[in-house]
Amino acid sequence: MITVKSVEVPDEALAIRTVVSAFSADPAARWLYPDSARYREYFPSFVKAFAGAAFEHGSADCVQDYSGAALWLPPGVHPDEKALVALLQRTIPERDQAEVFALLEQMDSYHPAEPHWYLPMIGVVPDKQGNGYGSALLRHALERCDSEDKLAYLESSSDKNIPLYERHGFEVLGTIQVGSSPPLFPMLRRPRRFTRGEKRHWVPWQPANVQAGSGLRTK
Repeated sequence: MITVKSVEVPDEALAIRTVVSAFSADPAARWLYPDSARYREYFPSFVKAFAGAAFEHGSADCVQDYSGAALWLPPGVHPDEKALVALLQRTIPERDQAEVFALLEQMDSYHPAEPHWYLPMIGVVPDKQGNGYGSALLRHALERCDSEDKLAYLESSSDKNIPLYERHGFEVLGTIQVGSSPPLFPMLRRPRRFTRGEKRHWVPWQPANVQAGSGLRTK
């Protein structure tokens, strides 16, 4: 049985290390930092700026021995824009910065206007992938989304992961791509409303108008 638990504040570095390992072959992460040495040096700071608020809000999850981690941002909580912009301006070559910030702006445009849980980072270390850890992490957090009747939103950085997210109720909204960047796939999940005593039955949530809105602002 796979056990999912919250990441304790003293273990923040362990969770970030897990995400860095999990994203070591990720198309978008390596587009940002194609050089391996620079990736190892700067991507931990990217994870902290982009998803680190999860630690402060108790919404970072991990599986046993930190083989996998998921960093969720609660409704109304966003990436650390100031830290993220400063990091990218310092560590991305100036010639590439326009594409990077344009990509982030496109990502922002797909966020629902309604309150939602955002999953900026989820990953399993390479030698433990394929063991159901990612599914366990998703199930754990999506139960919370359902209990709160909240949308869940993410961007899949690989089309190979789309079937996994679809099995958990996410739907592809479109494609995000700028210049030389790899495509990202924004995905939205509507909360499931369970009938009392019928755990397998769910009533689809009827959303209000979902449109571009909250999220990272880079300018």
